[in-house]
This record gives sequence, C-alpha cells and structure tokens, in this order.
Amino acid sequence: MKTTAPSFFEFLDLPLRGRGRLVLCALVIPLLLSFAFPLWNINMIAPQYPKGLQMDIWSYQLVGGNNGNDIQEINTLNHYIGMKTITRDELRDLDWLPFGLIAMALLALRVALLGNVRALIDLSAIAAYISAIAFGRFVFMLWDFGHHLKPEAPVKVEPFMPVVFGSKKIANFWTYSYPQWGAILVGIFTVGIWGMTVFYLVRGRRESRLHPEG
Repeated sequence: MKTTAPSFFEFLDLPLRGRGRLVLCALVIPLLLSFAFPLWNINMIAPQYPKGLQMDIWSYQLVGGNNGNDIQEINTLNHYIGMKTITRDELRDLDWLPFGLIAMALLALRVALLGNVRALIDLSAIAAYISAIAFGRFVFMLWDFGHHLKPEAPVKVEPFMPVVFGSKKIANFWTYSYPQWGAILVGIFTVGIWGMTVFYLVRGRRESRLHPEG
C-alpha cells in the first residue's frame, strides 16, 4: 500500500495508518462516556444557603441539587430580580447537543474505518465547530439571563453577566461555575482529534519537502 506522497495535496488523500485508526476508535470512548456526567456545575452560596444551591447542566438534561429542589429555589430568587425562569425548555441547546455528540462519534468511527487524512481534517473541523458553538451558546445563555431582566421586578438590579468560569459575587451570593467531567471528556475527544490532525499535517508537509515534485 502506498504510504508516502510526492506532494502535500496527494498526502491528504492517503488512507490513515493502523495506529491512527486505533487512536480514533479510542477517542470515541470518552466522547460517549460524557453522557454519564454533567457538563457544567453552577453553585450559589449565601449566608442563608450555606450548603449552596446547585445546578448541573448535562448534555441532555438539567438537574438540581437536593433532589431537584435547588432549581426551584434558584428560580424563586431570580423572580425577585426579574430573571427568566430556568427550565429545561429554556435550555433549547440541549435538544440538539446529544445528536451533535453522537454524530461526532459516528463520523470518527467512519473515518477510522474508511477515511483518509482529508476526512480527518473534516472531522477535526466539525468537532471544533460543535464544541465552539455549544460553549458559545452557553455563554450567550448566561448573558441573556443576566441582561433581560423584567422592569417590574420587586428588586431592581443592573443587568449583569453571570460568571462563566470561576467565581463571582452578586449581591450576597457567591456564584461558582466550573466544567465537570462531561465537558472534560468532550474536550479530550476534541483535543485528541486536533492533535492527530496536526500530526498528520506536519508529517505531510515534511514528506512533501523530502519528495518535491519535479
């Protein structure tokens, strides 16, 4: 089987080697395991809530601490400042995100079985696109909740940006927002795909320089 190419563009059409195919299959495992863990956790702590009010965002559901009662308590507090009610229906991105993750897993397996370097590049672009859109939409969701407050709310506060990563104090609440294992596992898949892509691109450029076209 042909394993080298005289030009970079011919290199893109070469099939992936056996080790690369195995790595692709292995990277699908953390991607699928991400369904078993939340993607993000938001925890609100105040003197009246020393144990905190917790909310876990999964790829397909919204789960509150204390048997789900924490979300109801958070919505009660948000009502006083005019913030929209946090519900699964409001988090509309969770409707498409599971399908996006499954699609990436299937595409990765297809590239491992039939693909070449060009297909790997396409996969890395799709993985980066879905990851960037999912995180960007999460940031926008937080911005939207904090900037569209009802003017008739009992407590008047200036529009604000809820914390995305780290901690932030709003009134007497400290809010902590951090990624969880679900997001880390998706990140392992995405970084792994991009690492493979960069490796093959560097290798292709090196081989094209060693075998320049006549």
